[in-house]
Amino acid sequence: MIKEDLLRKIVKDSYLTKKEASQFVMLALEAIKEALSKGERVTFVGFGSFYVCERKERRGRNPKTGEVLEIPAKRVVKFVPGKALKESIK
Repeated sequence: MIKEDLLRKIVKDSYLTKKEASQFVMLALEAIKEALSKGERVTFVGFGSFYVCERKERRGRNPKTGEVLEIPAKRVVKFVPGKALKESIK
């Protein structure tokens, strides 16, 4: 599913216009992004949780040249599915 598919589904199942649905989705995604950038956990009960964690610096290898590189530490977003989501895809 891509954003356009999601918008069509929202418009079909609600009273919103495509423009309103698009604004709603963009506001929701922006709120999630803002919370994650502050290091907050974002939880949707029954769906899952998004959170930020630190990935340590590590050694890697360039697959083309075989050269050993240092991959710097960085923050990454992780997702843990909720119980209801896990059960719905079994």
